[in-house]
Amino acid sequence: MNIDSVKLVYFSPTGTTKAVVMGIARGLDHGTTEIIDITRPDARKKPLQVLEKELLVVGVPVYMGRVPALLIEWLHAIKARDTPVAGIVVYGNRVYEDALLELHDILMMGGCKPVAGGAFIGEHSFSTEETPTARNRPDASDLQHAESFGHKIGEKLAHIPSADQIPPVVVPGCHPYRGDSKLWIVDFIEVSNACSQCSICAEGCPVGAIDPDNSLLIDTEKCITCCACIRNCPEHARTMKPGPVRDASLRLHTLYKERKEPELFL
Repeated sequence: MNIDSVKLVYFSPTGTTKAVVMGIARGLDHGTTEIIDITRPDARKKPLQVLEKELLVVGVPVYMGRVPALLIEWLHAIKARDTPVAGIVVYGNRVYEDALLELHDILMMGGCKPVAGGAFIGEHSFSTEETPTARNRPDASDLQHAESFGHKIGEKLAHIPSADQIPPVVVPGCHPYRGDSKLWIVDFIEVSNACSQCSICAEGCPVGAIDPDNSLLIDTEKCITCCACIRNCPEHARTMKPGPVRDASLRLHTLYKERKEPELFL
């Protein structure tokens, strides 16, 4: 099956999902590739349309074992025509539960034909220097897996005559989905006097929860606890307050030390 172009879609507040998707792209090594970064709110206003001879790679982080709730509407709006798709989820070394199955179900409802699926590990959003979980992942080994996976996807498509002959891809998960993709509403970010009001945190917030004119003001109703503002602060002025998020960071660090490896499905 000849692929005219590749579309790379990712939601990646802290860069881990982006790194995995770009690793897969290197393995695909296609001359015509379009990057669609849906991390910022404005990018999720325009629906995506793809054709049969395009390959779609969609990468999302796992929130509570599910696809992030704020992405569901945009993903359901994808219009495809038997478009081959690789669904990718990135989780923080805990579990990905039904996220990959849920992503594949959504993409199929939009007209895509899954050709592959993968679950990769990225540093957990609650990871800190004191309580790290999956620190600095995806690392070189993860990205090598991603690149190899991209190459295998390309090889698989080369041996398939047409989209209607793509064999089913079975990924783990349960129906009905477990868990709840809605996140906590919690005031958990401490801002120190080191804050210079540079607005980098506001610019990088995937839901516009930080006031660009006063970064001390955070809309906790919008916040998805992705911790991108903490990671991206050049002054290290943002930290976790004592409370449920910091407690969760400690639990993750304690319970999920053992390294997990990517799981790939072709």
